[in-house]
Amino acid sequence: MGLSRAGCSDVFPPVTIRKIAIWIATGIGLCAALTGWMVWTGRWVPNAIVASAYVIRGIDVSHHQGVINWPEVARDHVDFVYMKATEGADFVDQRFGKNWRQAAAQRIPRGAYHFYNPATSGRNQARHFVATVPVDPHALPPAVDLEFAVGATPRVEDFRRELAEFLVILRAAYGKEPVIYTTAEFQRHYLAGTGPRRLWIREVVGVPSGEWLFWQFSSRGRVRGIANFVDLNAFSGERADLEALMAER
Repeated sequence: MGLSRAGCSDVFPPVTIRKIAIWIATGIGLCAALTGWMVWTGRWVPNAIVASAYVIRGIDVSHHQGVINWPEVARDHVDFVYMKATEGADFVDQRFGKNWRQAAAQRIPRGAYHFYNPATSGRNQARHFVATVPVDPHALPPAVDLEFAVGATPRVEDFRRELAEFLVILRAAYGKEPVIYTTAEFQRHYLAGTGPRRLWIREVVGVPSGEWLFWQFSSRGRVRGIANFVDLNAFSGERADLEALMAER
């Protein structure tokens, strides 16, 4: 049955259309808020399904995680851990020493990382890291955290020169090719065209493109033995590949 021109507005008066639009907008807003709340509280990890395809999973920690109950962590099927050791040329993470020893006591494969300061000499930062982190032939390769820092945007040529010197010193000290933690944006700006790297990519929404060794897929994870949120990571290979990485010399 057809409707007259006037009949359409009688069936769907303008006020009803406005209400429907408000309801739809409200529903979308509530869904977005609920999704954001679930991500923020760690109840939903957007990348969890994709990351579950990688059987070797680990965490990275610093003093921000507070006192860690490492026996509980070991019981939560954590396959490896990277822990912050140093930053710049003079900062040492206050929990590094205990984390390093206690993770080893639980036989959790572990490695140390340095937070790089582009305003400081690469040589001095490397020496600081080497003076802090013991040489352990069974540890994971040393890692360096490269991110855009507030107010620090060095020239590409200067950054690459200093980083190269930093990496040379770490290779000589530990006998292993260092791992570079970074974002896709930082990689494109500062590392593109510099040759193959062992990359540890942070991507908490999508999936990293290209080749990577480690993937940090969440910064809001929960692990037994750690009261605060913790970063969750996946390893690209199998357990034998992780063991080969540690045995490298």
